[in-house]
Amino acid sequence: MEIGLYTFGDLTPHPVTKQPPSGAQRVAEITAAARLADEAGLDVFGIGEHHRLDYAVSTPAVVLSAIAAQTKSIRLTSAVTVLAAADPVRVFEDFATLDLVSEGRAEIMAGRGAFVEPFPLFGYDLDHYEEVFVENYALLRKLGASERVSWRGRFRLELRDAAVAPRPQQKDIPVWIAVGGSPQSAVRTAALGAPMVLAALGGPIAARQGIVDLYRRSAPEDAVGLRVALASHTHIGATSQAARDTFHAHYSHYWHHASGGRMPLMSRAQFDQAAAPGLALMVGSPQELIDRLLLAHELLGIDRFLAQIDVGALPYTEVAAVIERLATQVAPVVRKATRTPSTSDDPLPMTAP
Repeated sequence: MEIGLYTFGDLTPHPVTKQPPSGAQRVAEITAAARLADEAGLDVFGIGEHHRLDYAVSTPAVVLSAIAAQTKSIRLTSAVTVLAAADPVRVFEDFATLDLVSEGRAEIMAGRGAFVEPFPLFGYDLDHYEEVFVENYALLRKLGASERVSWRGRFRLELRDAAVAPRPQQKDIPVWIAVGGSPQSAVRTAALGAPMVLAALGGPIAARQGIVDLYRRSAPEDAVGLRVALASHTHIGATSQAARDTFHAHYSHYWHHASGGRMPLMSRAQFDQAAAPGLALMVGSPQELIDRLLLAHELLGIDRFLAQIDVGALPYTEVAAVIERLATQVAPVVRKATRTPSTSDDPLPMTAP
C-alpha cells in the first residue's frame, strides 16, 4: 500500500487565539511538510484547489512546482483539480510543466471539489457538471496521448491539429478521479477506466465496501489500471489519549469554520465517538492507525491511503510529529503487511524546515 498526505491549506482561525494563519504562513508550512514527507519516504503529497478567501491555494500546480524543486522522490498530485470548471488544455500544460520540474513525479486527481465557487468564477454552468466532467476528462487523456490533437466536443472550442506543449517527462501522467461516495460517481469512474480516490471523512470503514465493489463490478472487462485510494482526516499521537486530546479542538473548529458556522462545535464525547475503532476518522496511536489501515486494506482492497493531517490551524510542530509517526511507525508495518514496494521502508533522518 502506498501512503501519503494531502492538504487543503485551510485558513481556519486557531481554536484558542481565534486568529487565522496568513496565506504565506500556510504555503510555507505546506512546503515544509512536503519536504519532511519526502525525506521520511512517504509516497505521495497532494494539494487541494479552492477558490475561497479561507483557503490558501487556488492553483495546486504552482505550489507543487515549488515543492518539486525541494524534493526528490515523493509523487506530487492535486487533491483535487476541479476539472468541470477548468480548461483541460490548461490543466494538461500546468501538470506537464510540473512533471518536468519534478522529473516525472506529477499526478492529477480530478473531481468536483467541496464547493461550487469555481463554476461561476470561471463562467461554467454547474447544471452540466456531469457532461462537462466526462468530456473534459476524455480530452485530458487525449492530450496526454499525442503531441498534436484534433477535438470536437459540446462544451469548448474545437481543436484542429493543435500542438499542446510542453510534453511531460512521463509517458502518461496518472489521472485519478476523486469521489465522495455516490454510486453514480463510482459507476462513472469505472466506465472511464480511471483509478478512484474515495473520500472517507466519517462513519464505518466497512460502509465503503458497497461503493468499492460497485466500482470494480462496473468497470469494462478490458479495463487496466483500476486502483482504489482512501482519503481520510488523520491524527497520530504518541498514545490514543494524546491524539484525541490534541486533535479534538482543531478538528471541531475546522468543520465549524468550513460550514460557515452552520455546523456546531463538536463536543469531546461526539469526537471520541466519531474516532472510535473501525471508523474512518483515523485518530489514535500508531498501532490504532496500523489496525485501521489493515482493516481498510482487508475490506476495500485499497492500494493507497492519503491522510489529511493539518486541519484547523494545527500547529506545524504537531504536523511534523504526525508525519514522523506515520512514516517511521505506521508505514513500514502496513507496507510489509500489504507487500507493496515503496520509495523507502527505512526512512532517512528528517531535518527541520
